Amino acid sequence: MRPQIVYVHGSGPKPRAALLRAQWDRALFGHGADGTSRLAYWAPLLHSEPLPDREPDPLEGLPGAVAETEAETEAEAEAEAEAEAELPAPPLEDPARFVERTAAAAARVRAAAEGGARGGLGARGGPLDGWLSDMAYLAEALALAEEPRPGPGEEPLPKALPLPRPARTALFRLLVRHTFEDVHAYFFGGFGPAVRQVVAETLDAAEEARGADGGPLVVIGHSLGSVAAYEVLAAGGREVDLFVTLGSPLGIAEVQDHLGVPPAVPPGTALWLNASDARDVVALDHTLRPDYAPPGRITDLLVANASANHHGIGEYLSNPLVREPVRRVLDRAAGPA
Repeated sequence: MRPQIVYVHGSGPKPRAALLRAQWDRALFGHGADGTSRLAYWAPLLHSEPLPDREPDPLEGLPGAVAETEAETEAEAEAEAEAEAELPAPPLEDPARFVERTAAAAARVRAAAEGGARGGLGARGGPLDGWLSDMAYLAEALALAEEPRPGPGEEPLPKALPLPRPARTALFRLLVRHTFEDVHAYFFGGFGPAVRQVVAETLDAAEEARGADGGPLVVIGHSLGSVAAYEVLAAGGREVDLFVTLGSPLGIAEVQDHLGVPPAVPPGTALWLNASDARDVVALDHTLRPDYAPPGRITDLLVANASANHHGIGEYLSNPLVREPVRRVLDRAAGPA
């Protein structure tokens, strides 16, 4: 029996495919898994260049991305202020203004895809607006609540939360913006079929590698990748031993409204594990079990994701509540046939 695992990454620009797969392998197994793991690498469909090898993925919540994120946010605000003849935006932009800018950018993408003339500044992003607003305001609340504060007297700041509020706000907003824009492009910008094709082809290769004896197959989707993986599996015709969704927006009503099929456990999927951090702004609804029948095949878990934005895939994969079920399924290949 030859076990296979298929990764489906989430939103935003990513490192090159081989490096990204190796990062997921190390987080999940502690070492490489060549021959066992495959990556459905769809990032080039929406992002023209991969991240440089030494540049951290900003959507992993790594502090190294803060300066670039803050500079990008400031440049966008200054450009819009100049275009609109307004004063420069304050260092911490009002959440409502951030939502408006992000929705307007997504609306322009949708208008271009539909060949229309809608989507100027001030336009709304459409059916996903409620999710965008909820993500943005939760991000603001988390950034403020988790800001390191001095204790009584001269006690030092706690070391567990090293980023001050402006930096944490920048990281959360980058996560919100990229996730919303890519999900919007997936559902309304015409990119969904191409993303699903990449996932389907990767699954085809994994199924061929399993061989005639049908070794165990695990599919792991993160963030938007969980949506694409779900839609491909929901189309049917694939036997999957374990489907794992991490930091997934599949519980969000606005996302469910635009799935290709009604919410349900994909046919052929034996078990479904859905894990998220309660502070993950992408996975606002953390329970899939009530919405995806039959509920007996879904396990929802709240886990601790210690990345700075609580959404990083490395933290999810290295969590024992995620990695141990995956390992148990894959280890079946080493046991009796």
